[in-house]
Amino acid sequence: MLNELDHRAIGARLDLFHVQEEAPGMIFWHPRGFALYRLVEAYLRDCLAAHDYQEIRTPQVFSRSLWEESGHWHNFRENMFVVDDGERDFALKPVNCPGHVQFFRHGIRSYRDLPLRFSEFGVCHRNEQRGALHGLLRVRGFVQDDAHIFCRDDQVPAEIAAFVALLHGVYLAFGFPDVSVAFSSRPLERAGDDSVWDRAEASLLRAAHAIGLDPIHQPGQAAFYGPKLEFALRDAHGRAWQCGTIQLDMILPERLDAHYIDRHGNRARPVILHRAILGSLERFIGILLEHSHGALPPWLAPLQVVVAPIAEAHHAYAHHIQDALRARGLRVSLDRRSESLARKIADAHESGAPFVWVLGGREVDAQTVAIRDRSGASQSLSLDAALQSIQSACARPPIPSPPAS
Repeated sequence: MLNELDHRAIGARLDLFHVQEEAPGMIFWHPRGFALYRLVEAYLRDCLAAHDYQEIRTPQVFSRSLWEESGHWHNFRENMFVVDDGERDFALKPVNCPGHVQFFRHGIRSYRDLPLRFSEFGVCHRNEQRGALHGLLRVRGFVQDDAHIFCRDDQVPAEIAAFVALLHGVYLAFGFPDVSVAFSSRPLERAGDDSVWDRAEASLLRAAHAIGLDPIHQPGQAAFYGPKLEFALRDAHGRAWQCGTIQLDMILPERLDAHYIDRHGNRARPVILHRAILGSLERFIGILLEHSHGALPPWLAPLQVVVAPIAEAHHAYAHHIQDALRARGLRVSLDRRSESLARKIADAHESGAPFVWVLGGREVDAQTVAIRDRSGASQSLSLDAALQSIQSACARPPIPSPPAS
């Protein structure tokens, strides 16, 4: 029996998703769960667009030769799903970065173009151990809110500052104001020589300190290609979840021959900043469900309003209200069942809806609405006032402002 605060129990109660043996570590998103997924994705997509990221889409499968060039075949092979087409080996991508470098290399890049910020909601697959799989929190197939910033050395501090500001704004919008940061330095198994790592680590730490960060040191915890800052949010239960990262990479540009033309007409290597805010959408939604106990904020609730007429005589007014709510972009359902009003209200809140609009004879005659919220509070408003109120209550948080240019 699952704890009622476990995201898997919440997901079952709200009818959001399930997993099954035929696809271990993969998620079956139900209509309401996928609505939540799309709301999270859409908010983040709009944030990235406002901060001058260009969204791209790269292939799911790459040849072994590319993974060998990038170093992932040597450092990550046991976590990769390998495909043989009869002539050569391929692998489902466990990360997006080699594909983004290929995109950067397609065409001539000038120093005037930098920084270039490429984002992708990239579907990745990792062959996690079956015993480690855990609902949405540990999966084999997931979507990263991934992006790679190709920039010059001197642009690194401003790009890291802009990323950290965006990250904090996004976390705050989702209800996570408490964020800690750590610095992960070179691992024992790594690509590149110590001089490259010295430069990368010093550059990343300088940029962090310049914006007032004092990260906790995590020796040996970096990726094989570069040091990173890791951001952990704290949930309502006091648990820390590492989600966001930004990694400074001077190695893959060399290994995969990424270059731009500098102001003197010579080829130069960019720095790559690998960055993610949520980490994976699946895992972040699992964290969000446990953080909120399933009582998602109204802007994220897959179902925002349940219209509950008391009797069949009130259905015509209920249909009118349903249409008015949908015309304003709200997610609404109409409970036509012949159940008691108490049952309808209880079921609506059990389904995750933050608001129930109750309609009886008094409301039909006066063209009003009796509104019940999750706390049990109720109020009666005219229909126009109720529509204005619900739009305000369900409004999406603002997009964090990009830094001044």
